[in-house]
Amino acid sequence: MTTLNDSVHWAADLGGGTRVALIQAGTFRSDAGALLGVVPRMMWNKLVVDEIDADHRLLQALNCLLVETPSGRVLVETGIGDRIDDKGRQMRRYEGPWILPALEAAGFSPDTVDVVAVSHLHYDHAGGVLRADGSRAFPRASFVAQQAEWEMALGENPRLVASYDQPELRLVRDLGLSGAVNGETEVLPGVSVVPTGGHSAGHQGVLIRGRSRTVAFFGDLCMRPWSANPKWVTAFDDFPLDSVVVKASLFARAAEESWTIVLSHEPVHPVGRLTRDRDRFRFEPE
Repeated sequence: MTTLNDSVHWAADLGGGTRVALIQAGTFRSDAGALLGVVPRMMWNKLVVDEIDADHRLLQALNCLLVETPSGRVLVETGIGDRIDDKGRQMRRYEGPWILPALEAAGFSPDTVDVVAVSHLHYDHAGGVLRADGSRAFPRASFVAQQAEWEMALGENPRLVASYDQPELRLVRDLGLSGAVNGETEVLPGVSVVPTGGHSAGHQGVLIRGRSRTVAFFGDLCMRPWSANPKWVTAFDDFPLDSVVVKASLFARAAEESWTIVLSHEPVHPVGRLTRDRDRFRFEPE
């Protein structure tokens, strides 16, 4: 990557010409109880006591990854973006630069991105695909999400529709469907999307394999350090039983192979590793 400055929150050389940079595209707040799901508050309160606000919400970062390989550049996630209205911005306490100015401040041009891969199509992950005027934020990039995610996002199930900003998704439907994938797919050599389900029907993780190191981004299956316990799933998970099963499997592999893990919404220590802790796992920040 040509420029690394203070706007890059973390960067690593994975070997073989593959490099990764973490860029935070602002922050927002989410209800603490919803994030911790069915876990009793007495078990998680001490984990968040320093960040919970008067409205019982937690600060959430919008963590994105810019991946450079010998074959091109991949952006993982786009954050909320710049098209959210004032009411939505205020309700979610959305602050900070969205993905385009965040990238540009870090020294990267959006027209150098070849692939945009999102873990899923919820507003806080796919909202930055368009500029405020409706034009494409990444003009030459393909847009990769699972076909199953598109089918669910544009469907009519009232429980699931609430999770998606359907009017916005319809604006990029043709672009999205042209890049939709079914199952595990290598979007560029060394960068693969892996379907997980759980959080949403077509939720996917992203694996970035270099010669000496592998980085894994598990989207909202692993958004904060406490997500390392496979049984701790959010109230936002549409298929929580699936989340528990797939987390246990993915996290076991990540621990055994010493993958570097990037958490999707952790604002302070988003990069680390998973280690086994009896029948669960523990996130250990770098």
